[in-house]
Amino acid sequence: MTRKCVLFLIGIISIVFALQCLYAAAESQGTSVTPPAGSVERKAILDALRGEMQKLHGISAVFTVRYLKVLNGWAWIETSPRSADGANQYEDIFALLSKSGAKWKVAELACSEEDNEECLGSPDYFKGLKKRFPKMPTQILPE
Repeated sequence: MTRKCVLFLIGIISIVFALQCLYAAAESQGTSVTPPAGSVERKAILDALRGEMQKLHGISAVFTVRYLKVLNGWAWIETSPRSADGANQYEDIFALLSKSGAKWKVAELACSEEDNEECLGSPDYFKGLKKRFPKMPTQILPE
């Protein structure tokens, strides 16, 4: 490997390390963060959601993430799933995830039925979510 390649790789590794440090620092200060695309944390969250889709619906999905915030082992995500080949678009997914040890799991998939007071469209949905999951930090939720 040439010296330029080695220096380039060292630069990339340094940038990734710096981003992970910033991410950890923000989370330790009680600020919700969005794990960057390609990060280990983001992949683990999406893998947990992908596993849930496979288990419940037998679907392998690729996600376009519209919103993702993480804090203290909790994450709120809003995605637009589709099939890997792009031929099928699926209903949007809104989910709360929690981390146990190093593993993320889906705590709740939000219901999106209209006119159902227990679903996402209800003005009290997030209040109910907080009652069901009292340790969930509200900083991860959309405004």
